[in-house]
Amino acid sequence: MAESVNYESLIDQDVWAFIRRVENFYPADTAQRSTAEQREIYTNMCKAFSYARPAGIVAEDGLIDSIPVRRYTAANPDNHAHIIFAHGGGFVVGDLDSHDDVCAELCNTTGLGVTAVDYRLAPEHKHPAAFDDCLAVTIYEAQRLGSPVLLCGDSAGGTLCASVAHHLRDSQSNVAVAGQVLIYPALGGGETESYLTHANAPMLTSKEMEIYSGVRTDGPPPTNDPSFAPLADTNFSDLPKTVVLSAECDPLCDDGRLYCDAINNAGGQAQWRCEKGLVHSYLRARHTSVKAKASFKAMTDALSNLAR
Repeated sequence: MAESVNYESLIDQDVWAFIRRVENFYPADTAQRSTAEQREIYTNMCKAFSYARPAGIVAEDGLIDSIPVRRYTAANPDNHAHIIFAHGGGFVVGDLDSHDDVCAELCNTTGLGVTAVDYRLAPEHKHPAAFDDCLAVTIYEAQRLGSPVLLCGDSAGGTLCASVAHHLRDSQSNVAVAGQVLIYPALGGGETESYLTHANAPMLTSKEMEIYSGVRTDGPPPTNDPSFAPLADTNFSDLPKTVVLSAECDPLCDDGRLYCDAINNAGGQAQWRCEKGLVHSYLRARHTSVKAKASFKAMTDALSNLAR
């Protein structure tokens, strides 16, 4: 049973202002509405929180094996590595525009090039369609550029990035992955302490997680499949250096801790940051919340450090 959590004391006023603003666009029953309605609601919300690209950032749309991508280049590019970015949205919503400002700011702050992936969405395209698209783009860009890649994504995008990292290790690919930065990812931890304690957290509930997970497949979710849930893997050795940023007030918080523990216990290098007082999707509060701004800086610092 979910414990009673006093979010009024855990969450500061800046974050509450962000939550209330999101709620103006996002009805409580959004996850239970039709796919078309969910996407319309999400698109309108993203537009309301969108910021202009920083000056000097060049963005160009393209296709990789019929997969839409958007490539970002900084005015003074850093070619040590290239970021592959996978957006969040429960595998159901999101596109190149929903995270355009995030990708542009990642590019501008780090100087690293960014390729955003417009992977296929559920329920029209079941697992492993989204994974296949992210994997294909990662391999293509690494070979095209001849440089290491950094995998970065939020929420569902974080899931996909970790899944790609596991696959590239197991396939003994010649793709050099310099690291991965995962932002409040869903990694398949199951009914963890945070999943129960924060079952009714603002911005994402455990029930909503079950709904989003259920549309990825036609039947029961696969077991022992790291391309679906990275924590289902039995081998966490030889994975790239990893940084996971989890929101404290989020059912998925413990997924990041468990994943980093598994990597470190297998002899790898992983850092878990539990961002106190933050909620799922706080990335969109990076300009209005002191805590979210600090976490965004931690993301960009991690990407810059991993690139070198």
